[in-house]
Amino acid sequence: MTQRKAFSGLFVCVLLLIIAGILMYRAGTFLILDNPERSDIIVVLSGDSGDVRFLHALNLLRNGYSQELILDAPDWVLYGRTESDLAREYIQTVAPENAAHVHVCSFKGDATLLELREVAKCIHTLAPRAKTAIIVTSDFHTRRALSIAEHVLPEYKWSVAAAPDVLRFGTAWWQNREWAKTTMTEWQKLFWWMIVERFQAR
Repeated sequence: MTQRKAFSGLFVCVLLLIIAGILMYRAGTFLILDNPERSDIIVVLSGDSGDVRFLHALNLLRNGYSQELILDAPDWVLYGRTESDLAREYIQTVAPENAAHVHVCSFKGDATLLELREVAKCIHTLAPRAKTAIIVTSDFHTRRALSIAEHVLPEYKWSVAAAPDVLRFGTAWWQNREWAKTTMTEWQKLFWWMIVERFQAR
C-alpha cells in the first residue's frame, strides 16, 4: 500500500512537471494573437523598438484593411522635439502618398490602458462613425492589448495585428536573453491586468 502511494505521488509529480514544461515551452506563443479584419480604422500603439508597428500597419492600410490609420506618439519632449513631431515628419518621408490618411495621435499616458483612453478621443474626432478597429502592436503585446481595448472601449469591434519585433521577442524565448526578459515581463503585465487592473478600469 505504501509503495502504491509512493508510486502515485511520483506519477503526479512527473505529470505536473510535464504540464509545467509544456506551459513554459508555449509561454511565448500564447501571448500572440494575429487576426486583423477589414475595419473602419487602424490604431498603431506606441512602444516598439523603432518603426516596426507603423510599417506593419502601413502595409495593412495599403492592402485595403482600412482607409484611415492613427499612429499613437507620446507627447514627451526630447532635445526640443516631441515624438509626435518626429512621427509626422517620418510619415511624409516614408509614405507621402498615404499621408492624407495617416494621422498622429499625441498622448501623455505611459501605459496601454491610459494610451487607449486617449486614443478614443482621436477616433471620435478623426472617424466619428467608426464601429470597427484594428490594433497594431508588437506580437508579444497583442493578447493584452486586445483584452484592454475590448474592456475599455467596448463600443468598437476590435481585431488585432501582430507586428514581429525580433529584437525584443521570439516564441523560442529561452534562446535569447532579451526574448526571455520580454516574455516574463509581458506575462507579469498580463496577470496584473487580468486579476487586478481590469476590475479597477472603467
